[in-house]
Amino acid sequence: MKNFIQQLTAQEDLNFLLTNRIPRMTLTRFMGWWSQIKNPWIRDASIGIWKLFSDLDLSEARKTHFESMHDCFTRELKPGARSIDMREDILSSPCDAIVGACGTIEATQVIQAKGFPYTLGSLMGFSPRTGELVHSLKNGTYVTLRLTSSMYHRFHAPANATLEHVTHIAGDTWNVNPIALKRVERLFCKNERAVLSLRLQDGTPLVIVPVAAILVASLRLHAINLILHLDYTGPDEIPCNIQVTKGQEMGWFQHGSTILVFVPPGFQLAKGIETGQRIQMGQALLEKLS
Repeated sequence: MKNFIQQLTAQEDLNFLLTNRIPRMTLTRFMGWWSQIKNPWIRDASIGIWKLFSDLDLSEARKTHFESMHDCFTRELKPGARSIDMREDILSSPCDAIVGACGTIEATQVIQAKGFPYTLGSLMGFSPRTGELVHSLKNGTYVTLRLTSSMYHRFHAPANATLEHVTHIAGDTWNVNPIALKRVERLFCKNERAVLSLRLQDGTPLVIVPVAAILVASLRLHAINLILHLDYTGPDEIPCNIQVTKGQEMGWFQHGSTILVFVPPGFQLAKGIETGQRIQMGQALLEKLS
């Protein structure tokens, strides 16, 4: 039964119809409410259905009992479940993920999927501050990290750095799976997202952009003690000066989604990082050129 359901939803036209040609924001708000209900029958039924549609594995979870489906989504891992690559010339992966499009930023343009480019400005916004940030990333390197619904949903600092600014950009909740990325132009630039501007200890800029998706438009950031979501009405430009250490937890998604990582010239993809590769939080993602 489980294999049949997964094969059925893997069909591109059906998948796109089920996950995008529906009231996305309404369903996302509903799931945000439903997932936090602490009724054991609802919790068990919801997690059971979730398992039918995914390869959910809770063997690495710190807790063995969850109060709600949301509690399961945002689960912590057992101590030692992930190792962090602590080499100084390495930026580690902020999350468990499947690597999507990655490589060189062509001027300020990157690839969402084959034939679907987008610009850093359209992703990060067009404010004067963002203009300077985009210029600093020109001809650098980028990596797209896709989190599936069954993965560990917390994300961590790739290096010792200072979080200097957070920009919240309201938007839609398109699915961010490969099927949608091949059909919806500039999808990442349409969805709700946050631009996290960090600076490494040597002054190098590093930008992390968590992108929300259907059922997922909620992002918890520890550094500024905020939950960014569809109904967020606070400031969209949030200056900060928060020190983070490599591997330190920075926040979490409510469900699966995407994290985009951007660095300026002077870095290359770490060995083994290529489209389709599964990686874990803490694994080498980008390597500083000597």
